[in-house]
Amino acid sequence: MSDLPYRPNVGAVLFNPEGLVFVARRADMPNAEGPAGGWQLPQGGIDDGEDPRTAVLRELGEEIGTRKAEVIGEHPDWLTYDLPPGLLGIAWRGRYRGQRQRWFAMRFTGKDSDIRLDLDPHPEFDAWRWVRLAELPALAVPFKRAVYDVLTESFARFASR
Repeated sequence: MSDLPYRPNVGAVLFNPEGLVFVARRADMPNAEGPAGGWQLPQGGIDDGEDPRTAVLRELGEEIGTRKAEVIGEHPDWLTYDLPPGLLGIAWRGRYRGQRQRWFAMRFTGKDSDIRLDLDPHPEFDAWRWVRLAELPALAVPFKRAVYDVLTESFARFASR
């Protein structure tokens, strides 16, 4: 399956005015408070011909119910991760081996009440919170951890200490 392509994707490291980062709990992994894996950053696919900056704002609107954000930074490289063997051939109808992602640092310009996980009839997330950027890798599923390590370093200048 290593001959499968990567799915084009964007992701948002959304910072509030205090420099904390938005994370959301996957609705298909409820009560994932302890072990890593249930919490992640907003991310999603890029439509054919869509600009990544346009895609990241669209994904915020779809996943967390708000586009009240502005791009304040961009990781210079595309980052990739491979799906673990148990998901390979299943996720994304078996068409991709993982994701190729363009990541953006974004400043949240709204109020917490502007974040609405309940707007989508099939929400991806069921809870959210603000965390320190340094906490991200420990919250990630193992196959995304290396990407979160890179983002933690790349976007440290936007974070609270």
